[in-house]
Amino acid sequence: MTPESTQPLHFLKLLAHDLRWQLVTFLAGSDFRVQELVALLKQPQNLVSYHLKQLREAELVIERRSTADARDIYYSLDLEQMQRLYNAVGLALHPALASGDSIIIRTEQSLSRPVRVLFLCTENSARSQMAEAILREMGGAEIEVFSAGTTPTIVHPDAIQIMADRHIDLRQQRSKSIDQLQQRAFDYVVTVCDRARESCPDFPGDTRRIHWSLSDPAVIQDVDARYAAFAQTAEQLATRIRYLVALIQSEKEVPS
Repeated sequence: MTPESTQPLHFLKLLAHDLRWQLVTFLAGSDFRVQELVALLKQPQNLVSYHLKQLREAELVIERRSTADARDIYYSLDLEQMQRLYNAVGLALHPALASGDSIIIRTEQSLSRPVRVLFLCTENSARSQMAEAILREMGGAEIEVFSAGTTPTIVHPDAIQIMADRHIDLRQQRSKSIDQLQQRAFDYVVTVCDRARESCPDFPGDTRRIHWSLSDPAVIQDVDARYAAFAQTAEQLATRIRYLVALIQSEKEVPS
């Protein structure tokens, strides 16, 4: 048997383990550091690290060193890889069970009220601005979306250009301070910067906190490399936001 033919079975065996399934479940919702996963799972750190390694070797989990504290590592679930392997399992069983479709985002109004989402980073100049714009484009009238920074500056020119390449206009956007929004209630607060996560304030109401550990493309000095990093970050955000919209719709649908 070729490695390709055994991959679906290996994928199922990986997820069949209780602790690995719990890890995947937590990481499907947010990025976490290993010590946070240890606390959530109530298991020894060496055991959690062992199973994280199994998931990393299967390319289901990605690790990235924190920009807030280089001693920390954030783990995230590669949702696109998860979907590819899930589809491969279906194809291995029967062609009719395979689905190559992407996440379907419904555009009709299906929620009892708009869901409010805030993207938060440090300067509100790049990652959070792009995330706000992409979610506004994908979510439509179902979702009210905002962005802010802990120490706001100005919208980065590369963020404006990258969004223009995606036919989204950021020229009228302005960086905002979290202080302007802290008294407002949000359904979801998504930190897209490790430093912002560490200083993220509390919000009134029942707010779901999500963290996406993304590198800051603005710190790159080389012009061409920085622009490529902005493009990559925009694509990473678009992928995560597609799944976020699907999550919001599944959790907030009005019963028929």
